Amino acid sequence: MQKTRSKELVEEYLRLGGKRLAKIDDNIVKIRHWDDDTPEAEAFWQKHIEPLDDKRRVEVETHLPTINDR
Repeated sequence: MQKTRSKELVEEYLRLGGKRLAKIDDNIVKIRHWDDDTPEAEAFWQKHIEPLDDKRRVEVETHLPTINDR
């Protein structure tokens, strides 16, 4: 099975020590960020995910672990 670019971005972010979690409620995606990311994960988020347009960023965010997984 081929991975989407969105999934690949999240996997790399998490591999680098990313801690952001998704909260998905009625198809509205919000990000929760209680714990600090590693510097590498934060830099990756700022460079590769933050600049995405809203639609693409939501696609990426839906691949994050959810607060329900915690």
